[in-house]
Amino acid sequence: MAKRSARKGGAEESLLTVTRPELLDDGSDDRFRALVHASLAFSSRLNAIRDGYARLIGVAGPQYTILISIGHLQKSGDVNVKTIADHLSLSGTFVTTEVNKLVAQGLVKKARDKVDARKVKLEISEAGRDRLARLTSIQQQVNNVHFGSLSREQFDAIGTIMPELVASTDQALSLLRHLTMAEGEI
Repeated sequence: MAKRSARKGGAEESLLTVTRPELLDDGSDDRFRALVHASLAFSSRLNAIRDGYARLIGVAGPQYTILISIGHLQKSGDVNVKTIADHLSLSGTFVTTEVNKLVAQGLVKKARDKVDARKVKLEISEAGRDRLARLTSIQQQVNNVHFGSLSREQFDAIGTIMPELVASTDQALSLLRHLTMAEGEI
């Protein structure tokens, strides 16, 4: 049976959306709900900013994310579709499709891995680097405003918390899929 909030709000008592004590205040999930709604609003705006950057360099939002991820990950070694898919929590098929579009636009280069010929290394082309370089000034200004409310301590905390939330969100999504398959449609 679903747990109900200990506090009664209005004419009807609300069902709790979470039961972990660390996520409740005096038996209420109001703060938790506010966090989820703020997270959705942040995600929506973050995607809009990402899509704006993408439009400025002539690609789709996911292609922009893949392009900058290739550039970022190249600094620490060879990059391939699996590296990008794992880094962005995307399927290899989706990354392959989007990378092929970036290759067709001349923004990414593919090369066979010298050690394992089955693997294809990805690199940002000169044209890709040029487009990203043209974006830098705008990106710096927008990102400084976007994250301007954070102190160094808050930035460090979010940097630690976000990967943990991504992992637990993946687990929650798997659980939702499992429960809805077992119980039918919600």
